[in-house]
Amino acid sequence: MGGTDGRGVRGALSTQRAEDSSESREEEQAPNGQGPNMLLPGGTGRPPPLNLTHRAPPWREEYLGQANLHVFEDWCGGAVGHLRRNLHFPLLPHMRTTVRKLAVSPKWKNYGLRVFGFIHPARDGDVQFSVASDDNSEFWLSPSESPAGAQLVAFVGKTGSEWTAPGEFTKFSSQVSKPRRLMASRRYYFELLHKQDDRGSDHVEVGWRAFLPGLKFEVIGSAHISLYTDESALKMDHVAHVPQSPASHVGGRLPQEEPRADMLRPDPRDTFFLTPRVEPSSLENVLEPCAYAPTYVVKDFPIARYQGLQFVYLSFVYPNDHTRLTHMETENKCFYRESPLYLERFGFYKYMKMDQEEDGEEDQQVQRRAFLFLNPDDFLDEEDDGELLDSLEPTEAGPARSGRRLPLPAARAPTEAGATPTAPTSPGPAHQQTPRRSRALSWAAKAARPLPLLLGRAPPPRAAAAQQPPKVYVTRVRPGLQAPPGALKPLSPGGPPWPPFPGVFLRPRPLPRVQLRPPPRPPRSRGYRTGGSQATEPRPPSQAQATQGSQEGPARLLGHAAPTENLNTSSETRPVTSFLSLSQASRPQLPGAEEEEEEEEGDDAAPGDEAASEDSEEAAAGPALGRWREEAIDWQRTFSVGAVDFELLRSDWNDLRCNVSGNLQLPEAEAVDVVAQYMERLNARHSGRYALLRIVNVEKRRDSARGSRFLLELEVRERGGSRLRLSEYVFLRLPGARAADADGDGESPEPAPAASARPDGRPELCRPLRLAWRQDVMVHFIVPVKNQARWVAQFLADMAALHTRTGDSHFSVVLVDFESEDMDVERALRAARLPSYQYLRRTGNFERSAGLQAGVDAVADPSSIVFLCDLHIHFPPNILDGIRKHCVEGQLAFAPVVMRLGCGSWPGDPHGYWEVNGFGLFGIYKSDFDRIGGMNTEEFRDQWGGEDWELLDRVLQAGLEVERLRLRHFYHYYHSRRGMWGTRGSRGRKGARREGP
Repeated sequence: MGGTDGRGVRGALSTQRAEDSSESREEEQAPNGQGPNMLLPGGTGRPPPLNLTHRAPPWREEYLGQANLHVFEDWCGGAVGHLRRNLHFPLLPHMRTTVRKLAVSPKWKNYGLRVFGFIHPARDGDVQFSVASDDNSEFWLSPSESPAGAQLVAFVGKTGSEWTAPGEFTKFSSQVSKPRRLMASRRYYFELLHKQDDRGSDHVEVGWRAFLPGLKFEVIGSAHISLYTDESALKMDHVAHVPQSPASHVGGRLPQEEPRADMLRPDPRDTFFLTPRVEPSSLENVLEPCAYAPTYVVKDFPIARYQGLQFVYLSFVYPNDHTRLTHMETENKCFYRESPLYLERFGFYKYMKMDQEEDGEEDQQVQRRAFLFLNPDDFLDEEDDGELLDSLEPTEAGPARSGRRLPLPAARAPTEAGATPTAPTSPGPAHQQTPRRSRALSWAAKAARPLPLLLGRAPPPRAAAAQQPPKVYVTRVRPGLQAPPGALKPLSPGGPPWPPFPGVFLRPRPLPRVQLRPPPRPPRSRGYRTGGSQATEPRPPSQAQATQGSQEGPARLLGHAAPTENLNTSSETRPVTSFLSLSQASRPQLPGAEEEEEEEEGDDAAPGDEAASEDSEEAAAGPALGRWREEAIDWQRTFSVGAVDFELLRSDWNDLRCNVSGNLQLPEAEAVDVVAQYMERLNARHSGRYALLRIVNVEKRRDSARGSRFLLELEVRERGGSRLRLSEYVFLRLPGARAADADGDGESPEPAPAASARPDGRPELCRPLRLAWRQDVMVHFIVPVKNQARWVAQFLADMAALHTRTGDSHFSVVLVDFESEDMDVERALRAARLPSYQYLRRTGNFERSAGLQAGVDAVADPSSIVFLCDLHIHFPPNILDGIRKHCVEGQLAFAPVVMRLGCGSWPGDPHGYWEVNGFGLFGIYKSDFDRIGGMNTEEFRDQWGGEDWELLDRVLQAGLEVERLRLRHFYHYYHSRRGMWGTRGSRGRKGARREGP
């Protein structure tokens, strides 16, 4: 057989798999100096040599005509390097089968293939190989039948973006190998790796040709390949026969680089559990005892079904544990408590105050303000967010902020057009505007109605209006609310309609006006730019005054056209405001962004338009009164900004909407103050025996009525001794919170202390009764399984590695097997190097609730902790310590938040989200579990999903607190539910060995 030992998966994994705290891949997958024999992340260690297979198994004649095929499903990415990062590659594929030629196209997505076997040349001579695929692929060939000698001879791409069409063997130079001398009397080991993402026409094929001019590549068929070994009778956990070649390992070692996620950086919390602990007995009399009964406990309080989620509160943590997924906030900015649509449209400019220029003038374009909501109805609902961008409608501008009217372009003057202005008619009752309900402020629409024009002139604006700062309103029409039929009639027959949202303007400066159709062009003098949109920028003061003094007829007020009674008036005198132009003009722009307006001539222009275009081009060479002005970019613009701490905007409520935010951050001053008080009491009790070295971890659970509970984890040095770990619960009691206020049950043997012994009335530390955690308590991991061979093998390897790294023997693994067919679970448990385990076999369909209940029932000690677990979990090395610290019999249960990895993501480069809604990973004392009635096996008999929320409801009603924290390096591996629990797909080939993901 091959070079790996014959003890099955445990023997192979013990030397080849990397089971460190931050990743569970091969040793070369450790990018930050981590290896499989390292104790913890960031440590030092030397990776073991690759476990290559040097000797092939015995070969038989019946192996001819096909090759071995291993399939790795549900893994994103298009590069072969992505395949090597798969947790189960190369030993534990999703499926084992065979192929009859080296041309495979499953017509599937997000998978990887490993085809291996032997090539039998037809004749002696020099042979060239070529590989073609979509996406990337690699073809490896050994000069002998030994897998350890395989060499990369041809490949398609390295990044995942390269691909070829079927049969395109010469697209890349890397596809074609150099000539290789082969002999017909020998067989040569080969290996073909292929990775396909979710796009393209998946295929991979290998061709060969004799090294002669003009010959084409031909696909290697069944007459020239054979199996490496027969796997049809082997179970999925038998991996000793799987060849391990350089193709399985090369390229996995990444160069040393900074971690992409802050959570991957070393933290003292990760290794602090290895430090010897100060004996709890020596700390009992440091603080006076006090009753502990927080007001947020909902004992015997009726809770609606699945509403326990609303009664779970979060704890504050110091120092920063970097559990916030900052590397995922490019796609998800929920941490900032701003509307995603608002951030996409306006960004963070509202937090910046642009500095004024030296002449005292401000750039009005930059002075935008955030959304202003005063009423609950003005806030956007979650179901309305997706329609906001499509429903933003532009409006015409309201009255000017100064007493100066915007001058009309010379080409638009009534005297030039030859039109006679007429007096406007005031709209009657039938023409009165009916305001629409929108997201704009109600008072804004009333205060800024369009004013009727009197005798061709707009009434002078009020003085108060000139002093008001510019405002930005974003309005939105609610669906289903229509205005009355006569509400939107034009001011006069043939006149322009009322604006969609009167008086509510999107930008503080005038909006450009363009015509919907090119008007007839009267004769004009050269030098004026014409055609297309007219300029709306204010002219220089001299020109503006001259124009205002010479113009006659109706004037426009920021885009409001003067109504006339002459329907035949030329469009030169009645410019129509373009809705499209307003939409473009109302888009948000960055400070100093350059706006370029291009004028286009239509195909249906008059024959004389060519001359007009020439005139416009000539006018472009010199100054023109009606030309668009390009905005200059102010590279010297500066701004003022204050320090912003967005953590202060968060609360301890269990936020179920944001899944990238980390643990709540405890202010440093508060943590240091509590630690200082405790160290003062400690040294007063022990005569200065202990010296504080550093604060490793402080966790706070807030109770605004009675006080706050703290978990202090301090590194101290004993006088004349070594470093020790102090990890204790303390209670910061508020003044006036008497012990009688607590819902005591009369079991406390100690008298109730006074409310506060401090003369200044400040909160005082005390020792909460019945709130001490045990370091040596037994932890039982309860896991139900069925047809999950590769995940069971990985889970057992992780548990064995946890025992090796920590030296902790106070834990047990309880596997409840629902008649797995793809592996011998009991045999795998016996082979695993675990301190303790139990194997339970059940019949029938898979039932998670029933499996968990059966596992808990198998635990005899009621004073031990049971941890309801999943199979696809990567555990940090301090998981046992974290479970014990946050589980207190009769008081605390622990529901850690796991990070769900995305498709193609792995612990060395975690991309995903925190599972803030799931409570399936749950630690609790067995006595408390039995007291609340255990799992609901009757209602959740043939289904899973929801049983964790139902259990949470009963835990809270029993009076227990549920500690909820995000744990570093605590991951849930990505997997799909296709083929889950042994169900077979209709596309599987006969004889293929397959398991659920």
